[in-house]
Amino acid sequence: MPLVVGDVLRSAGIDPEETQAIRHAFVREHEDTGLPGLHADSTHEEILEYTRRQSAQPRIFPASPPRFWVVFMREGGDRARLWSVLENRGELSTDGVERTFDLAVSDHLADLRDRLVVGWRSPRTWRLTGATAAGYPVLEIADAQPVPFPGFDRLVLDHAQLQAVMREHRYAAWRTALSSVVGVYLITDTRDGRHYVGKADGAESVRQRWGAYATNGHGGNVELRNLDPTSFSFSLLRVFDPATPRTVIDAAEGHFKTALDTRRHGLNRN
Repeated sequence: MPLVVGDVLRSAGIDPEETQAIRHAFVREHEDTGLPGLHADSTHEEILEYTRRQSAQPRIFPASPPRFWVVFMREGGDRARLWSVLENRGELSTDGVERTFDLAVSDHLADLRDRLVVGWRSPRTWRLTGATAAGYPVLEIADAQPVPFPGFDRLVLDHAQLQAVMREHRYAAWRTALSSVVGVYLITDTRDGRHYVGKADGAESVRQRWGAYATNGHGGNVELRNLDPTSFSFSLLRVFDPATPRTVIDAAEGHFKTALDTRRHGLNRN
């Protein structure tokens, strides 16, 4: 059977009955209202702000819109490319003409942003109920655009980003870079600011070491086992060539533990 939008939504844990689909078209100004629209150079923030503002007329926009808004951008008359999934947290204001909603970008279908292309069977319709959209066909899931590696000294990742780096094709260059070095890294619990200094050395590259954190959150470290990894931030303090003697890496690790005082006021036990 052909893949349809409902299959994609359900695989991401989204109930189509709690969803509506919106397809934006590029138009710099709306003829009926004179209000500015979207164009090819609209920023992410502009698209989000544009989506927040909807008509107060129930015949145009539902009085009680659902939790999830799956937002697409128009491509021709019968195609739409996924922009993002938004979570509706409720109405913020209305003046009787326009309503403003509290919308937050959801992680649902994040790996399919700008990749998922669906057939939009009603070219003149810009909004669909989730039940209707669920039957629309998936035309394409494009290869993800590669993300350039920012450099070892600019790398700061939360746990969700670390998992994406270790899993997604678009981060292949990052995995190659992290496989090429060993070194000393820093984990920060952003809830309270406590640090953990660790190392990857010998035959274990930074990629291998961080892969363990991506898998279970603690990487086998007793100090981190009972903490929530979703609040962790990962960065590199110093990288070395894999041929560097372990004594040199040990000395660097010890220096950063002392400098950051992670034994007394952090998460290191030794």
